[in-house]
Amino acid sequence: MSETAVSDLGPFMEAELTSQPEVWARAIAQAREESLLPADGQRVAVIGCGTSWFMAQSYAAARESAGKGVTDAFAASEAFLGGDRGYDAVIAITRSGTTTEVLEVLAELKGTVRTVALVGDTSSPIMALADAVVALPYADEKSVVQTRFATTALAYLLTGVGVDLSAAVEDAKAAVTAPVEQELIDAEQFTFLGTGWTVGLAHEAGLKMREAVQGWTESYPAKEYRHGPISIAAPNRVTWMFGRQPEGLEKDMEKTGARYINNDVHPLAELARVHRVTLERARARGMNPDLPRNLTRSVILDETA
Repeated sequence: MSETAVSDLGPFMEAELTSQPEVWARAIAQAREESLLPADGQRVAVIGCGTSWFMAQSYAAARESAGKGVTDAFAASEAFLGGDRGYDAVIAITRSGTTTEVLEVLAELKGTVRTVALVGDTSSPIMALADAVVALPYADEKSVVQTRFATTALAYLLTGVGVDLSAAVEDAKAAVTAPVEQELIDAEQFTFLGTGWTVGLAHEAGLKMREAVQGWTESYPAKEYRHGPISIAAPNRVTWMFGRQPEGLEKDMEKTGARYINNDVHPLAELARVHRVTLERARARGMNPDLPRNLTRSVILDETA
């Protein structure tokens, strides 16, 4: 494939993933200026679909770890938000603002529980349903495969619970442009691991590569990996750890022959690096991650079907 042909694959994804350090910095500043997120001590549920659900998981773990209050993450299609659960607020993450499952939940909650939406498209229906809106139009995307909106929404949310992301911004500046080793482009299989708030990042990394590359990927909480899934680790396969690794994992990985990655960089920047690896793997296979198979920018269910 010619150089020109390769550059024609995923131009939106490339521009969007590369812009992440800049848009994260903007979201961090915005979060410091606004007071839209639930107060400390409130019981919070966070909902989303696909990528947004995984960002919800990361935020929920981070908020609880920071001692800010009970925080649960749900796929919007399976959200248990009844009055007996006692939530003070519900946060919805949605790039398009048109996802059917998210809109249905917010419509049901209207007037009963305070809702906050983080959204990229500020002309979308969600603007009329949420009680408060965190507008992130500068992070919106043209590519079907999400990169910067999800990580920017998470940067906003993490800043809101006091997490300092200055290291993430700096580390990402190198991560989004770093050359990708041929070994990673050719690898047969990837497994992503995380602990605490980085479990959501691991799930998102796996989803990203499945969407864009149609590749065999898995993701787990790191301490669960040795309870069975490590059996698939082998030469020409990759296990990628986000954040601090469990004791003994690296030694166990040496026995498998698989490539083990655990870099000393901020986990959010490491996810940005996975975005770059994903793009180059897709290009090497002649795939366009801006228009992946069977996917659309937003899932809008046809209730008449």
